[in-house]
Amino acid sequence: MKCLTRLSALLYPAVGRPLVEGRGKMPVATLLPFTATPNRKSASPTSFRLTEKFILLLVFSAFITLCFGAIFFLPDSSKLLSGVFFHSSAVETNTRTGPDSSDSGSAGNDDRVLAKIRKDHEKALLEAKDTLQKRPDEIKQDIIIEKEKVVKESMGQGGKDVNNLPFVEYRRPPGATGHEPLDPETRDRRAKIKEMMKHAWDSYRRYAWGSNELRPVSKQGHSSNLFGSIKGATIVDALDTLYIMEMFEEFDAATDWVEKNLDFNVNAEVSVFEVNIRFVGGLLSAYYLSGKEVFRRKAVELGEKLLPAFKTPTGIPWALLNLKSGIGRNWPWASGGSSILAEYGTLHLEFMHLSKLSGNPEFAQKVMNIRKVLNRLDKPQGLYPNYLNPNSGQWGQHHVSVGGLGDSFYEYLLKAWLMSDKTDEEGKKMYYDALQAIETNLMRKSSGGLTYIAEWKGGLLEHKMGHLTCFAGGMIALGADGAPGDKTGHQMEQAAEIARTCHESYARTALKLGPEAFRFDGGVEAIATRQNEKYFILRPEVIETYMYMWRFTHDPKYREWGWEAVQALEQHCKVEGGYSGVRDVYAPTPNHDDVQQSFYLAETLKYLYLLFSDDDHLPFDHWVFNTEAHPLPVIKKDKTDRPNEK
Repeated sequence: MKCLTRLSALLYPAVGRPLVEGRGKMPVATLLPFTATPNRKSASPTSFRLTEKFILLLVFSAFITLCFGAIFFLPDSSKLLSGVFFHSSAVETNTRTGPDSSDSGSAGNDDRVLAKIRKDHEKALLEAKDTLQKRPDEIKQDIIIEKEKVVKESMGQGGKDVNNLPFVEYRRPPGATGHEPLDPETRDRRAKIKEMMKHAWDSYRRYAWGSNELRPVSKQGHSSNLFGSIKGATIVDALDTLYIMEMFEEFDAATDWVEKNLDFNVNAEVSVFEVNIRFVGGLLSAYYLSGKEVFRRKAVELGEKLLPAFKTPTGIPWALLNLKSGIGRNWPWASGGSSILAEYGTLHLEFMHLSKLSGNPEFAQKVMNIRKVLNRLDKPQGLYPNYLNPNSGQWGQHHVSVGGLGDSFYEYLLKAWLMSDKTDEEGKKMYYDALQAIETNLMRKSSGGLTYIAEWKGGLLEHKMGHLTCFAGGMIALGADGAPGDKTGHQMEQAAEIARTCHESYARTALKLGPEAFRFDGGVEAIATRQNEKYFILRPEVIETYMYMWRFTHDPKYREWGWEAVQALEQHCKVEGGYSGVRDVYAPTPNHDDVQQSFYLAETLKYLYLLFSDDDHLPFDHWVFNTEAHPLPVIKKDKTDRPNEK
């Protein structure tokens, strides 16, 4: 019908009124273009003979065929018809620029009406062609593009476009999933840990889906102010664990939630450190394991939102950042507004991968600048204090800890070197120099023969070791092979001694779960003496060290120690609605704190699963774990040395 209307317009260009009357009807005159004008009388009622009527019918049939043929078969029918009928590109321009406009040489209302008719018909042809010629996959792609456009517009004019990321050839490093262990007992224990993961995940999904964490006793959602208004910390933190354990149905549900619901466009203040290690790290790891583009896009989007945290005089980032305003600040309790070593020092792995995946060198530049600032400073006794003022670039209080406030800074120096395929010589030197200073100034042995790492406050030692510090056994073992000189064996001995001390902190409690901190003074060893140090919140650090020690020594005691922890978790932390921390590990019966931490799924259960897996599952020469246990691939020097595992 639209083609017939166009034909009438061509044959009667001077008609001074619209040709279409109503939505589907036309004047008879427009259907009989070869008759006399409507107010002219015919010579006789039988003016048309049968032959003429037949010719007329053929003419109409030809034009109908022409119009529909143009729609279905011509490569660009709208432009072709426009050129044939109108000998001008003006119509195409009008359809794209909006309101009608008259040519300078046109005159009168008739030409304006004709221009509008041409424009309408041109638009109709374009729509018809687009709709009828596109393949289903093209239509699906159009929907995706339109959806991403809406998301981008919702970010506002100041939002970064992370949808147009550069092409990156996806190659999955080896060992993303493993094989069943041959030993029946090991296989059964590994299956048990997968069962624990399923209970933790199913409980979260049933009672707290979309919330950051689960309250397993009260069976409801829980959120920490560390994440501001961002939701789904447990989902993002658990993604790679689900994949590694081959819980693909659960992984797909989590992926769907991330794609539809994970939103960083929030007017809220977040912990840069926590959001980086859990959300950015979790998304990066999920991308490298699965190859799903949504994870790369989300990781880069969040990374872009964290960059304003570095807007300080020194480039040392703020601890807290409002994701909408870009305004940052530090914790008010942190030594005169200082940034914290473990927080600004635990960005390197994720930000190097963000640069790799986004093509934006700014991420890498930001974290490399942190090193420049640190290398300009004098270190007391070669140690790194926990506090650094981001405005002055000077140390705050001279408090040094390999546990809370300091821990993962040292971890990331070593892992930066390993992740660079051992090309980051600066990171390597900083790590081994720092480890030597720690051994000299902080490592001590108790009268009972337990090696521990004390804390240093202005030159005075506090003989306390935190649960967080127990990661150091695994770290030292991981770096022992690259130790300078003949220190490889010495460092492996240190790692084994720290693992034994941390195991003792578990063994000496009523629940066989380790306290938050334990002391070596006042006649006690590896025991918490203060009430605020007796709690256990499902932390992974001791099990993390067991996993590394097993990989490097294959001493069966590490698997036995890990299994002891599994039994304690099942007996004292498992509840109907998930797993809960406990308030006092020395009490004969557990008093639950009613929080299933997201890192329980991300770290504790993952490290247990790997402890009972073969060494080719996430092998260390291809993967490095961030401090939240999210595996990131080694960035190989030689691109051909990256086998593609399907």
